[in-house]
Amino acid sequence: MAGTVVFDLDGTLADTSGDLIAAANACFHARGLGPLLDPDLDALIAFHGGRAMLRAGYARLPADALMPPGAEEEDYPRLLNYYGESIAVHTRLYPGAEAALDRLAEAGHSLAVCTNKPSALAEVLLRELGVRDRFAAMIGADTLPVRKPDPRPYRAAVEGAGGRMAESFLVGDTETDRKTASAAGVRVALVAFGPEGEGLARLAPEAMLRHFDELPALAADWLGK
Repeated sequence: MAGTVVFDLDGTLADTSGDLIAAANACFHARGLGPLLDPDLDALIAFHGGRAMLRAGYARLPADALMPPGAEEEDYPRLLNYYGESIAVHTRLYPGAEAALDRLAEAGHSLAVCTNKPSALAEVLLRELGVRDRFAAMIGADTLPVRKPDPRPYRAAVEGAGGRMAESFLVGDTETDRKTASAAGVRVALVAFGPEGEGLARLAPEAMLRHFDELPALAADWLGK
């Protein structure tokens, strides 16, 4: 086998921001607050997780608005429930993602997912998107006692796919992915087609992907074949 390519999920393989923000707004609606987040303007916030979305929404309330203590902790499980019920309404794979997975597999590379999304939700989403069978391993936020940027989830993804760390790299979209790769001692390609776009170049990744069409050639260069 030529090597192992490990993917982050949200913001890397798929644009999940619309469904994530809809779940957060459902929490706000339940409190009579209306939609505090915008699915387009706040897409980047969505990729920082459920609690980040809740905090961002609450921060937009008028100064005289009274929120019950612990609202974030109360609403977080509700957000996950809303999200689980409508996980793939707006979510789509990024252009070229599925074709790139096919070409990587044809070249003999094994594929894995390493995400900070709860594993049950990640499994459901990958199945809904029709690509779960492309990945030999899937490591979620709660698969291990630690999550990215700790290198252990990445290592578990590589080993679960039957690969070797020295013959692997990560494809991601955040500073967390950059730090994960550094901690694991592997290279990272960050995508330029997510909400932050070319701004991710500030993290000095070994490569920037501007379209998934570029990934098979990068894998051939880094992993051979």
